Amino acid sequence: MTIYIKELKQSCRSLCIWTASIAFMMLVCILLFPEMKSEMDSVSDLFANMGGFTAAFGMDKLSFGEIMGFYGIECGNVLGIGGGFFAALAGISVLANEEKERTAEFLLTHPVSRFSVVSQKLLSVLTQVVVLNVVVVGVSLISAAAIGEEFEMKEFILLHIAYLIMQLEISCICFGISAFIRRGSIGIGLGLALALYFLNIVCNISEQAEFLRYITPYAYADASSIISESKLDFGLIAVGAAVAVIGAAVGFFRYLKKDISA
Repeated sequence: MTIYIKELKQSCRSLCIWTASIAFMMLVCILLFPEMKSEMDSVSDLFANMGGFTAAFGMDKLSFGEIMGFYGIECGNVLGIGGGFFAALAGISVLANEEKERTAEFLLTHPVSRFSVVSQKLLSVLTQVVVLNVVVVGVSLISAAAIGEEFEMKEFILLHIAYLIMQLEISCICFGISAFIRRGSIGIGLGLALALYFLNIVCNISEQAEFLRYITPYAYADASSIISESKLDFGLIAVGAAVAVIGAAVGFFRYLKKDISA
């Protein structure tokens, strides 16, 4: 597990910065809720009549005046976008870094198979995503307790399970892409995560774009649907899990056959 530990140490700074940033933004959102609660009902009525904009962000299904509705819309977007970006960045660089940093020749001359190298690198990416989500859940629960509010635990747990799966899928897709690039590209990872996010907005607005729900992982991590229906869409999650497995498998296959440049 030497490579796994090395990858975690190497990514520790990035993980800490992203985790602290996302957790802090969610902390601020939750702590502001008591001050805004009295105004939230009128805000909910306003947003409920804004047509496509309302549907795009699911504000027609949730109430800003309730902690769970406020959390799903405000904090959900913070974790959805921020967590998606982090997952993409972690995955897109993990296999390309050795060539980018010109350390591939040194690494691959050690008595360790390429399969082991790729496995440990993928495990390090998935670990980082899990750590980020665990910290965010803890901060959210502590913040809610600090303002005297309680989440509806079933919906809260389902929501965070969906976000975790979504981020793991994005990281696996980017992991697969990483095996095809030699110098790494932050732009590819961020661009992919952003594109998937906007695809979800499009399918929320237009019924004709409903098929996009099977493409973007943000569809099954939609806070408005999860909280209002108190369930996950396991059909979409199954599709997402399959895509994640394919992405990881492609990364393995490509890297095992790849001509690594020093």
